[in-house]
Amino acid sequence: MQPCSSVTPTISYVGVDDTDLGLFENQYPVPTGISYNSYIIKGEKIALLDTVDSRRTEEWSALVSDVLCGSEPDYLVVLHMEPDHSSDIARTLLRYPGLKLVASRKALDMIPQFFEGIDLTGRSIAVKEGDTLDLGGRTLTFFNAPMVHWPEVVIAFDSLDKVLFTADAFGTFGALSYGQTDWTIQARRYYTNIVGKYGPQVQTLLKKVATLDIKAIAPLHGPILKDNLSQYIDLYNKWSTYTPETQGVLVAYASVYGGTEQAALRLADMIRAEGKYEVATIDLCRQDVSEAVAQAFRMSTLALASVTYDGALFPAMHHFLYHLRIKGLRNRRVGLIENGSWAPVAAKAMREMLGQMPGMEIVEPVVTIRSRMHTTDTPTLAALAASLTA
Repeated sequence: MQPCSSVTPTISYVGVDDTDLGLFENQYPVPTGISYNSYIIKGEKIALLDTVDSRRTEEWSALVSDVLCGSEPDYLVVLHMEPDHSSDIARTLLRYPGLKLVASRKALDMIPQFFEGIDLTGRSIAVKEGDTLDLGGRTLTFFNAPMVHWPEVVIAFDSLDKVLFTADAFGTFGALSYGQTDWTIQARRYYTNIVGKYGPQVQTLLKKVATLDIKAIAPLHGPILKDNLSQYIDLYNKWSTYTPETQGVLVAYASVYGGTEQAALRLADMIRAEGKYEVATIDLCRQDVSEAVAQAFRMSTLALASVTYDGALFPAMHHFLYHLRIKGLRNRRVGLIENGSWAPVAAKAMREMLGQMPGMEIVEPVVTIRSRMHTTDTPTLAALAASLTA
């Protein structure tokens, strides 16, 4: 059992790490695991904020008991009903007979879907925007956060220690036991892939809390943030408005036998030689799509290179563009390279998919190669490099 730690003298962290999960949401690789965060807030009454995933409930409940030292919590506050945070609700209610569950109306309606036969009669309090929970000497104020990233989500602000409990917002991949990591890298990949679609809703939430005197941000995944909060909020403003972090080009390519890769890497070298933009390259066949999505949010410009396959787009590129669309990416300049030995149509297919995303500008010229780069292709590729950095 991992030890608890103090957020403040009266707020304890009782989260647990999962270092052998493998895939978060059964789709995103987490080589350094994930944390399921949970908190105990002590006033004259005690509130327990969120439970954890079913994979770690025994460890979590033992940690909670250890921190409570024989006391019982008065409230279980449910900020988010996703199962990695709610799996122990029913058992916690059984374990503490006097416990009342505090959640949004939508969350209370969802609970029977996850726990058949659960009886919340006389044991639940529905909260909405602006409602408060008096713990004696401190108050939790609730704010609705619909679709950040589920519809039932609320966040809570503690009046005494000025801690904002943000549910999945400001969360990261990575178990806390792995120590200090680059928050921006982990948070960017988490945000863009988990929350990315819901930029307008995140903007609404950021405006709601802008006037609060926040001393710490406590999410349900990843580290608690206490220093330079404006830096983290600024990044969330960028990500939720689909604003690039840097003037740079992401060269993403899908190649079968190396010809398309050759053209993509040659383009990357040409752009680097200009010395104006940062350049990142991603092999969509060998690197996880979540990494590519995160880089696409980060960069101002995309260069996409794909081979034609079965008279259409190669699956790895199709998969990438599908993810960009459903995650809401917009307002990027995009260069296209297509390859085909007899009937290249990849550029047409990429153009059609990009046309479903707002504000995606196709940069000319579109480069077509036949099987491999040839000397005659160099001027067109150089022209594309110049256009992308103009």
